[in-house]
Amino acid sequence: MSAFDWANRNVLVTGVSGFLGSWLAQALVDRGARVVGLVRDEPSQENRNYHRVASRIVRVRGELEDGNLMVRLVNEHEVEAVFHLGAQTIVGTANRHPLSTFTANIQGTWNLLEACRQAPLVRRVVVASSDKAYGDLERAEPVSEDAPLRGLHPYDVSKSCADLLAVAYHKTYGLPVAITRCGNFYGGGDLNFNRLVPGTVRAVLRGQAPVLRSDGTFRREYVYVKDAVGCYLLLAEKLEQPGVAGEAFNFSAQAPLGALEMVHEILRAAGRPDLTPRVLDLPEARLEIPYQALDSGKAHRVLGWTPRWSLREGLQETIEWYREDLGARENPGGP
Repeated sequence: MSAFDWANRNVLVTGVSGFLGSWLAQALVDRGARVVGLVRDEPSQENRNYHRVASRIVRVRGELEDGNLMVRLVNEHEVEAVFHLGAQTIVGTANRHPLSTFTANIQGTWNLLEACRQAPLVRRVVVASSDKAYGDLERAEPVSEDAPLRGLHPYDVSKSCADLLAVAYHKTYGLPVAITRCGNFYGGGDLNFNRLVPGTVRAVLRGQAPVLRSDGTFRREYVYVKDAVGCYLLLAEKLEQPGVAGEAFNFSAQAPLGALEMVHEILRAAGRPDLTPRVLDLPEARLEIPYQALDSGKAHRVLGWTPRWSLREGLQETIEWYREDLGARENPGGP
């Protein structure tokens, strides 16, 4: 148990209505923090995780692209800690609309960092980067934090740039900021059913064969959302310790899986190994990075972080979340 006390601290979470943001906001509120959440578009009622916590936080409508709003937000709410999760996160959307992705992910990041630089009360900032900031890896082996950032496609480039901006604000201005580079998050509450895990789980719960857009060979790290919340909180809590500010940290289970392998893990966890996945191998999927794996040794050494949930445990909790959610949605008049 961490000795750090979040009680009565003013904490800003950008992207609070998103998948990870809603889980993180809930964890902070449960710890007694006063959470201010930036919301661009009010989510639908289907976003149960967000609406469960929405009434317990201060919600501010607006966009990261609005620099004046960022300054007002950080100062008027006397923010001490910032979790910058807000971004355009869908790879396909980024490929179709690169300029809006660059504006949200790059300009939005510098707007927020500049607001934090001008705010005397800000003591800790955590910026969400991604394993995709590393771009295409030359070798099929886990990458460490000292690898170059060389995103090639719009989303990857936007994360490489945001990552470098965070380092620049620390090195130049001493901003107390650190960076997370994580694998693919999964867990209950991800309502983007184009993603592998929620799409597969929904299909399985409906008794349908899951569908893969790729050829099934692309390998990724998968991080359970509760482990992700834990690593974000831990990083923020340790930001004042030597060797943390200005640094990036990989967080992963260090067990990359191919997409088809992950689908079969879900089928086993759901008790439906009889369903046969359909592999489409669509052309747009071929633009994605074929192999990504992270070396989390630095997070273990410096922060003392290790994942708490196994893949099987995380998948079982995830499946139960969607079972309850889909049951409530598809049988609203039921008991």
